[in-house]
Amino acid sequence: MSTPRIVCQKCIYYYVTWEQGKPHGCNAYGFKSQQIPSVVVKSSSKTDCNFFKQMQR
Repeated sequence: MSTPRIVCQKCIYYYVTWEQGKPHGCNAYGFKSQQIPSVVVKSSSKTDCNFFKQMQR
């Protein structure tokens, strides 16, 4: 069974920075990046994001 895909844009910690080179931000991990934060976390730590929390509608 596979784990559900993390969609940062649906997380309470995700934000748009409006910086040209680093448009994606994560308040949980405290960084800005050119890539979606979950991709950066996975590539650097080899584990999925531990802070993902779905936004309430």
